[in-house]
Amino acid sequence: MLDLTDPVLPGFTPWPTELAQRYREQNCWTGETFADVLAARAAAAPDRIAVLDPANSWTYAELDHRSSALATGLARLGLGAGDRVLVQLPNRAEFVEVIFALFKLGALPVFCLPAHRGAELVPIATAAAATAMITCGTHQRFDYAALAESVRAEVPSLRHLLLVLDEPGRELSDDVHDIAEFRDTPGELAGPSASAVAFLQLSGGSTGIPKLIARTHDDYLYSVRRSAEICELDSDTVYLATLPVAHNFPMSSPGILGALWAGGTVALTPDPTPATAFPLIERFGVTITGLVPPLARLWTERAEAGDTPDLSSLRVVQVGGARCQEELARRVGPALGVTLQQVFGMAEGLVCYTRLDDPIDVVVGTQGRPMSEHDRIAVVDDHGAEVAPGATGNLITQGPYTIRGYYDNPEADARSFTAEGWYRTGDIVSVRPDGNLVVAGRAGDWVNRGGEKVSAEELEAHLLEHPDVRDAVIVGTPDPVLGQRICAFVQPADPAVRPSLITVRSFVRARGVAAWKMPDTVVVVDEFPATGVGKTSRKELRQLLADGALGQ
Repeated sequence: MLDLTDPVLPGFTPWPTELAQRYREQNCWTGETFADVLAARAAAAPDRIAVLDPANSWTYAELDHRSSALATGLARLGLGAGDRVLVQLPNRAEFVEVIFALFKLGALPVFCLPAHRGAELVPIATAAAATAMITCGTHQRFDYAALAESVRAEVPSLRHLLLVLDEPGRELSDDVHDIAEFRDTPGELAGPSASAVAFLQLSGGSTGIPKLIARTHDDYLYSVRRSAEICELDSDTVYLATLPVAHNFPMSSPGILGALWAGGTVALTPDPTPATAFPLIERFGVTITGLVPPLARLWTERAEAGDTPDLSSLRVVQVGGARCQEELARRVGPALGVTLQQVFGMAEGLVCYTRLDDPIDVVVGTQGRPMSEHDRIAVVDDHGAEVAPGATGNLITQGPYTIRGYYDNPEADARSFTAEGWYRTGDIVSVRPDGNLVVAGRAGDWVNRGGEKVSAEELEAHLLEHPDVRDAVIVGTPDPVLGQRICAFVQPADPAVRPSLITVRSFVRARGVAAWKMPDTVVVVDEFPATGVGKTSRKELRQLLADGALGQ
């Protein structure tokens, strides 16, 4: 048996002892690891399909065997418990194999998005002190292997590069390995304990030095289990990962890990567009998937246009990652023939869901309520005092799956956590009497115009009612007199009809909106820039304005 005893991970902020004990007594933390879950499912239903992609179909027994074989080979390479390993893979079956191999080894995946490049990967690898990186060769005409070599050249700790290859005959450097070389005969692995850190994620709002999130097997599996229960997953579930699977939403809410926990099937699509994903829904019999709002709009419009593949197996479409405007929320279910489920949460912890049996006003008008009775939330003003019931304020939270601090980042901890261990989410919300949250936006998305705060989400909702507007995003731009001015980016419903500032202001004014909330500028664009997970990037829109790259 390989000796893989748990290392102490410097920089990890543990839960206070009394809280950890309480969560165990409350059966939130059950002492299972990810490896335990996979082994149990493989023993119970070895021939059930665990993972599908356009090129692969693996049973639970095959996934368990493949991940054990790879874990044994990686140990031969010299990787062991506590080693941090960058994982940058597209949505393909090998992603699941790789992360479970690392879980069994006790090494820690550091989840990176396919859209990341050197500017992101170098500081991520440096902050994690990563010793290895696992990526692919070429994907969608981009050379990830060359990117990995450039990252290694700048990060002294990064010793090993391994590639998931499907390019026969590709020549590799002497110190770059095809991962197939390390699928050994499975050996006996001691593995980590459930209280050990399982992986490192990236905070969705990282800027500058990356904020890394350390999650243990215990706390993350509780999130996975509760998500699977609320989303009513079972062995017949086929979850389609449309978003980059390294992101927290498609990984655990309920995501691929929720599907595996329930004994269902994980399906992966390399491309989330309807042209690729819709045929896979029919082919794989997909029952549930998760989308960000821009993608939900694209799917809805495609379905409304008609002549799509058979989507009748699809029962639930989740929308999360950013607030889904009510205008779009009302269209998703009828267009796709599904139940809409809104999801609001963060990689740091708290996850809220609308329930599958909620009335329509809750589903389209709120972002759900916390999934656990042990979640604690409060809405506070800028000084930390609780606001009146139903009032809008800053959301803070604690709970059995919400971290107590970032990995090795005391400066970020001082900004993001109270002295009592509450996480400052950065979201502006109100809580309805029924306990459901209404998200007004991110704190940084509000525009402070002449001392008056304007909600980007509120103004966007008005603009979406304009018949010539397909989608809209509000950002603030610096102004020497007002502090900020309001810029409305709009996508036209008809490319031949370009909404003007005059028509937009007249429309908003007619809806009874206060004069100080009127857009100062309208910029018409064919599409919005997107983040690595497909959300609209307000940051990039602001930068394009600052650079003068957009006509106004």
